[in-house]
Amino acid sequence: MSSAATTTPPGSLGAATADGPLAALRRHRGLGKILLLAVAAAVLVPLLHAQWSGGLWPTGLTVDVSGPLGKTSDWIIDNRDSHPLFVYFLGHLSNAVVISVRGVYLLLLALGWMGVTAGVTLVAWRVAGLRIAATALISFLVSGALGMWVPTMQTLALMIVAVLASVVVGALLGLAAGLSDRTFRLLRPVLDTMQVLPAFAYLLPVVLVFGIGVPAALLATVVYAAPPMARLTALGLRGADAGVLEAVASLGATGRQRLLTARLPLARKELLLGLNQTIMMALSMAVIASMIGAAGLGDRVYQALASVDVGSALAAAVPIVLLAIVMDRTTAAAGERLGSDAQASGPALLRGRRGWAGVAVATVVLTAVGRLAGSEVWPTGWTVAIARPVNDFKEWMVDHLYSGVPVVGGTADWAAHFTDWVLNPLRDGLTALPWYATLLIVAALAWLIGTWRTALTAVLAMAAIGVLGVWKPSMNTLSQVLAALVVTLVIGVGVGILAAGSKRFEAILRPVLDVMQTMPQFVYLIPVVALFAVGRAPAAAAAVVYALPAVIRITTQGLRQVDPAAMESATSLGATRWQILRQVQLPLARPALLLAVNQGVVLVLAVVIIGGLVGGGALGYDVVTGLATGDLALGLVAGVAIVCLGLMLDRVTQPTERRTGKGA
Repeated sequence: MSSAATTTPPGSLGAATADGPLAALRRHRGLGKILLLAVAAAVLVPLLHAQWSGGLWPTGLTVDVSGPLGKTSDWIIDNRDSHPLFVYFLGHLSNAVVISVRGVYLLLLALGWMGVTAGVTLVAWRVAGLRIAATALISFLVSGALGMWVPTMQTLALMIVAVLASVVVGALLGLAAGLSDRTFRLLRPVLDTMQVLPAFAYLLPVVLVFGIGVPAALLATVVYAAPPMARLTALGLRGADAGVLEAVASLGATGRQRLLTARLPLARKELLLGLNQTIMMALSMAVIASMIGAAGLGDRVYQALASVDVGSALAAAVPIVLLAIVMDRTTAAAGERLGSDAQASGPALLRGRRGWAGVAVATVVLTAVGRLAGSEVWPTGWTVAIARPVNDFKEWMVDHLYSGVPVVGGTADWAAHFTDWVLNPLRDGLTALPWYATLLIVAALAWLIGTWRTALTAVLAMAAIGVLGVWKPSMNTLSQVLAALVVTLVIGVGVGILAAGSKRFEAILRPVLDVMQTMPQFVYLIPVVALFAVGRAPAAAAAVVYALPAVIRITTQGLRQVDPAAMESATSLGATRWQILRQVQLPLARPALLLAVNQGVVLVLAVVIIGGLVGGGALGYDVVTGLATGDLALGLVAGVAIVCLGLMLDRVTQPTERRTGKGA
């Protein structure tokens, strides 16, 4: 028999056996990880159970941070007016914010309602077309008709400055993360912290440093709104077509030229989506910012909700939504026209520099007409009161949907079933599970989809919760987040798939998503509580409604960005539509889908915390109580625990690619 006949192929079982079991495990990393985790669990669980038999985190392993945090709060209060850090840096930063926002607000007031409406409409026509201009015109007229002109101008001034600052900060961070793997790894936990930390948690330290007023409100808005811009900028830059980049590099382009002529143009859609998400999230902060001195529409919403006046709250919330729609549509359409000849399709008077001059002249003329007519603000006789009809409709919904609905039952029954069948078993199971078992499960999930560093980060995040002494309320919050997140992803990904397959459906869905995402979170609470009663179920319902738009948008965008050549190849091979979706689109859209999961986690966490106001309890209640009572330790510890939960969920849902080879 020849030697060739006895040679074992390199990839055969015999080769694996000859190399030994360790070599086989190296080739099958997933199996090796499972075996190592099984061995670790078999060794560690009995040892830990013998030392700590209880399920909750041992009190001996906790650290009381209330004392140091209390001293920090006292130091800030005592030195806020004298320390060089406050006088020469933070003080100047605060003054710059005040001057910027006040300057924009005074300009809007000087233009008057007629000048502002005309200017915005003409600018929208100039850069985005007639349809967007009509949307802007109607939006500002509706804001005035609802009696919200002055609050709208106050909010618009704050949002213009906040969105510009958020876009600049987010784009710079995203640029750094998109061009450097090391920077991306360093910034990722920072962005997680900025976006996952509940606004209530950092409102208190921001107020301690800047006091009640516009600077604190703007800083809180930037911290909350900049991360989506940074994430999507990095995603766009890192996902640029490698073939195009190689072609540009082969022509001798420098790094700067490759960035300006290839990377940024290829990432335009992600940049526009980042701008969209930044605008939406900045405007969603309008109500929360009103709690620390930001006047405008948010303050009107907050005051109305404090008196359980849904109609007045809606009258102030509608202009917030309309502002978001106008800003989103105008910026998106302007971005689509960049570098194209679409502007040439508009009227001749609005083309080129002559068009901008015409816009300026028309705005000045209409401003002068308005001032001569003595109507600088919206006339009070032109307003429409909607508070009473809305409140009457809410009462009708409560009377007819809360209970007694034939066959399906009322919303109160749905809330009770969701609590009894989903929330309670999850909470009881997580609370009863020994803390060390929870850490092992987290480590296993994070390591199986990532690296040992990913697992270590997730475990340390969960351990920090225990060390801070908030293990039990954290498990309660985690149960609410998991339940709401699963519902959000199931509905959001399903609707996103439908929207990606039908442009008409997406066009119909887009304004609905805008309304859902820009409606302040607080506005959801009263109708949700009216329909579902007080408890954890309404908090989860509000979180699902608020998080759905981002998941749907990102899913749709990811599926739309799949290489058409891959889909055409699958079609030519006779694949059905379902096969193309399952085997081509979804796998190739994996980065976008993972980003959708990430944003779902962030947004669900944000609203579940606000749900502490309506009976959600747990960490959300501690955060809100800490802000209301000025207890920095209570609110900040609960806020840090929420960040740790968000970081852990991010690590167990966002795979980390293993670096394999040079340049990987």
